[in-house]
Amino acid sequence: MEEMKLKMQGVVERFKNELSKLRTGRAHPDMLAGVKVEAYGQFMPLNQVANVVVADATLLNITPFDPSTIQAIATAIRNDQSLGLNPADDGRVVRVPIPALTEERRREIVKTASGKAEEAKIALRAAREDARKLVKKMKDEKTASEDDAKRMEKQIDDTTQEFTSKIEAELKAKEAELMKI
Repeated sequence: MEEMKLKMQGVVERFKNELSKLRTGRAHPDMLAGVKVEAYGQFMPLNQVANVVVADATLLNITPFDPSTIQAIATAIRNDQSLGLNPADDGRVVRVPIPALTEERRREIVKTASGKAEEAKIALRAAREDARKLVKKMKDEKTASEDDAKRMEKQIDDTTQEFTSKIEAELKAKEAELMKI
């Protein structure tokens, strides 16, 4: 049970992390979490080569630790098509204006969030199935009685429902945030 709960908690955390990467029309440093910058001969996460701060609700300022990487940072952000951002640099700082979202774009992002929620629910069901197989194995090996097996299966189902509700609550909150103008 504990192992299944840990797996399910991990699924919910990954889902929250994925949602944090979706644009909501407001600047947020996590928006750039997936950007990889080519620096020092290899690709590195943006947060390892620069400091990302929110200047205001529609602007991110990126200050590179090494000024020689400024062009690579701007290029990496510009090349990430999923972001749709156009950074500008002044030689010291990269400024990333966050354009306002259109109604159509908001709906697309909500659809993407719903898809990620469905993926998370599938992962929860996989964890539930693993736990059920373990209970069946215990029952077959006579290490758990019929009553214990039924009780464990009920716990498994209740836990799965609890984590599914958490995912749905996170999705509803993100949808409300996205659709708010």
